[in-house]
Amino acid sequence: MQYPIIDPIILSLGPLALRWYGLMYLLGFAAVYLLGQWRINNRPHHLHTRWDKDQLSDLVFFGAMGAVLGGRVGYVFFYGFERFAGDPLYLFRVWEGGMSFHGGFLGVLVAMVLFGRRYKKDFLTVTDFLAPLCPIGLGLGRLGNFINMELPGRVTESSLGLVFQCQAVRDLNPMCFGVWEGAARHPSSLYQAATEGALLFGVLWWLALKPQPKGVLSGAFLLGYGLCRFITEFFRSPDAHIGFVLFESASMGQLLSLPMVIAGGVLLYWSRRPAQ
Repeated sequence: MQYPIIDPIILSLGPLALRWYGLMYLLGFAAVYLLGQWRINNRPHHLHTRWDKDQLSDLVFFGAMGAVLGGRVGYVFFYGFERFAGDPLYLFRVWEGGMSFHGGFLGVLVAMVLFGRRYKKDFLTVTDFLAPLCPIGLGLGRLGNFINMELPGRVTESSLGLVFQCQAVRDLNPMCFGVWEGAARHPSSLYQAATEGALLFGVLWWLALKPQPKGVLSGAFLLGYGLCRFITEFFRSPDAHIGFVLFESASMGQLLSLPMVIAGGVLLYWSRRPAQ
């Protein structure tokens, strides 16, 4: 089966264009707001402190700024540092593409520290509130990758494989000529949308329906995302200009996910420890 060709631009008006990828970001931030509003209205006794709509609006704004700025900086430093070293202005040419979840995650953590200081909320109180709201946005972002024909997977003979256009895989397969590659690849962006997005959301939302000790939801997010990302990276081709970075078999995404798994496990253990 061939990869479905979807125009990445929904509509354009002169130099302005509305793209599917940008729309996925907007829908993700909207989902965080609406789900957060539901938690405030329907589960206030499950939260570690009082929240109101103004705080929620600021939380989404802080998180959006952290995700976008951190995502870009993280991509440049984790995946394109050599290009940045030779051309520092590459950092600002966001229209050329390039966002990193792990960079965006670090950016959100910084934003949550600033948000917590503004509203006198401790860090885990903020992240426990935010954690169950995020996976829907992550899944939508992966759907944006799929529409853009990004994140081609590894070659497979599985019936799940899709044949990519050569323009999407030429860095991975320089011998790809014509329109379509001659082999099928895993649609890794869909795998990650299903796991990092739908599955992780289901688990965290289910946990959030009952009161949890401080740190449980944050730890579950770290551990769940790290495991989902680590596993799905086995089906995703590593970036061509980086390749495998550990033991000739692990990708940069897997290397960056390991600290999340460890931190998530430690935080869950800490949050569940018996009170002294």
